[in-house]
Amino acid sequence: MAGVTQVTERSPMLSAERSRTAALASSFLRGVIAAGLGLGSLAVLVMVLWISSPHPDSGPGGALRVAAGLWLLAHGAELIRADTLSGIPAPVATVPLLLIVGPVWLTHRAARDALEPEEGRPVPSAGGAFCAVTAGYLLVAAGTAACARGGPMPANRFSLGFPLAVVVAVSAAAGVWTASGRPLGPMPSWAPLRLQEGIARTLFRTRAEAVLRSSAVGVAVLLGGGALLVATALVWHVQATQESFLELSGDWSGRFAVLLLALALVPNAAMWGAAYGLGPGFALGTGSTVAPYAVEGRPALPDFPLLAAAPAPGPGTAADWAVLAVPLAAGLAVGWFTAGRAAPVQAARSEVWSRRETALVAVSAAVGCGAGTALLTAASGGPLGTGALAEFGPVWWLVGPAALLWTALLGVPVALLLRWWRLRDHGWAWRRGRTDAGAGPDASATAGVPDVAAGKAAASGEPERSGDGRWWRRRGGADAAGSGSGAGSAEAPSRVPHPAAVADEEAAAFEPYDFLPADPWHEETTRRSRWASLRKDSGGLMADFPASEVPAAEVPAPGVPAPGGQAPGVPAAGVPTADLPAPGVPAADLPVAEGMRNGRAPEASEPPESGRDTAS
Repeated sequence: MAGVTQVTERSPMLSAERSRTAALASSFLRGVIAAGLGLGSLAVLVMVLWISSPHPDSGPGGALRVAAGLWLLAHGAELIRADTLSGIPAPVATVPLLLIVGPVWLTHRAARDALEPEEGRPVPSAGGAFCAVTAGYLLVAAGTAACARGGPMPANRFSLGFPLAVVVAVSAAAGVWTASGRPLGPMPSWAPLRLQEGIARTLFRTRAEAVLRSSAVGVAVLLGGGALLVATALVWHVQATQESFLELSGDWSGRFAVLLLALALVPNAAMWGAAYGLGPGFALGTGSTVAPYAVEGRPALPDFPLLAAAPAPGPGTAADWAVLAVPLAAGLAVGWFTAGRAAPVQAARSEVWSRRETALVAVSAAVGCGAGTALLTAASGGPLGTGALAEFGPVWWLVGPAALLWTALLGVPVALLLRWWRLRDHGWAWRRGRTDAGAGPDASATAGVPDVAAGKAAASGEPERSGDGRWWRRRGGADAAGSGSGAGSAEAPSRVPHPAAVADEEAAAFEPYDFLPADPWHEETTRRSRWASLRKDSGGLMADFPASEVPAAEVPAPGVPAPGGQAPGVPAAGVPTADLPAPGVPAADLPVAEGMRNGRAPEASEPPESGRDTAS
C-alpha cells in the first residue's frame, strides 16, 4: 500500500512532465516537417527538370543531390563546385534571395504554430518551442548536407554553422515572438535597470514601432527603385538580353530552367540596382566596378540574361546620374512616414512629438534602413568562382553607410518640415488658447470688457480679424449693423470673450449682439406706482412717496426726550420695532399700538378697551 500511495501522490507531477515532453516532441516534429516541406518542394522541381531534359548528365541520385545542394544554398550555405575547367574547386556563394523566402517562412510558421493553444494539446514554453523547432530543422539540414557530399555541389562545412544555423534560429525566434504578441520586453534580468525601465514605457514602444516602420519603408523603396532600374536597363538592352537567353540552351526544358533561375535572382538584381543608385555600385569581377560616375575595368560577365543589362565601360552620362532619384525617394519616404507618426493629421496638441523626438526617430529610422540595406547587400552578392569571379556583387560595408547618409540627410529635414507644415493651421488656435487660458489674473479682469478695436472696425466698415489670424467679415455683420439704428442703437455692440475651450467652428459661427434694454423696475414712475399700490393695500399705514417733510418745530432737539418719555428713534417699551414707520412720517399717519391711549401706556390693573379703532 505504501508503494501505491507514493505512486498516487506523484501522479500529478508525472502527468505534468509527460505533458511537457509531449509538447516539446510536437514542436520538434514541426521543425522536421518544415524542413522536409522545403526540401521536398525543391526536389520535386529539380526532378521535373531532370525528367524533361533530353540529355541528363546523371541519374536520379545525382539530381536529388543537386536538389539537396540548392536547398542548402537557399539557407546561405556556400557550395563547392568541383567540375571546373581548371580542375580547382570553385566556391558558389551567390544566394538567390527568392529561394530564401521559402525556408524562412516555413521555419517561422512552425515556431508560431507550436505556441498556438489547441484543445487537447499541451503548449510548451517559448524557449522550449524555439529550441525544439530549431533542433528538428537543423537535424534535417545535417542529413541533407551529408547527402549532398557525394554530389557535384557539396556544401562547405563551415557555412553550415554560419549562416545556415543562424538563419534557422532567427526565423524560429521571429515565429516565437509573433506568437507571443510581438512584445518589446521584458528585458533579461541582467540588463541595466535604466534599459529595462525604458523598454517598459509605452512611449518607447511607440517610438520603436515608428522606427521599424520607417526603416522598412526606406528599404522597400530602395528595392523598388532598384528593380525599376533593372527593368529599364533590360528594356534598353533587350536585344542583348534575348540573345543571351537563347544561347544558354537550345531546348525548352533548359530555357525554362534558365528562366526559373533568372526569376530567383530578381531580388538580387533589384539590390544591385539599389546599390548602383546609392553611388557605390557593384563589382562584376575582380578589378571591375560599375557605378553611376563610371564603369571601371573590364567586367568578367558570364553569359546570363540579367548581366546583359550592365552598362558599357566608360564614364557616366546624365542618364546614369538620374538614378540618384532612387535614394532621394527613399529619404523622402522615411521622412514622410516619420512625420506621419510624429504629427498625425487629426492629433491633438498634446499628442504631437517634439522636434527633438521627431529628429531622433528619423535618425534611428535612417540607421535601421542602412542596417537592413547592408544585410540584404551582403546576402545578394558573393563569389561565383575563383580568379576574376572571386568578387561579384555590391560591397555591403559601402552600400550600408551610403543608405544611412542618404536617408538621414533627407529624412530628418523632411520629417521636421512636414511636422511644421501640419501644425501651421493650428498655430493661431493654439496661441489663442494659450492667451485665454494662461493670461493670468488680468484675463479675468478684462473678461467682460467690450472689444474697442472691434467697435472701431465696425464703425469704419473694415473687416474684422478673427482669432485664427485670418481677415474675414463675420456672417450677419451687415444685418447687425442695420438693426442697431433703432431704439437700442445707443448701446455699442460688444463681443463675448471666447473661453479657451471654444472650438474654431464655434468662433466662425459667432455673431455680435447689442445690450438688452434696461429693466424699468428701478425707474421713478414704476417705483411710485408700486409704492402707491403697497400703501393702498396697507390700509394707510405707509407714507406717501416721497415722504413729506416733518416741520422743524415738531422735531425734538437732540437729547430731549419725546412726548411719552422716550428719546427719538428709541422704541417704547413693549412696542415691536417692526411696526414703527420710517423717520419723517407725519404724526397723523403713525399707528397706535394695541393697549395705548392718549400717548401713554395703560396701568397694569387697567383692562384693555375693546372695539376701539387702532388707527387715529
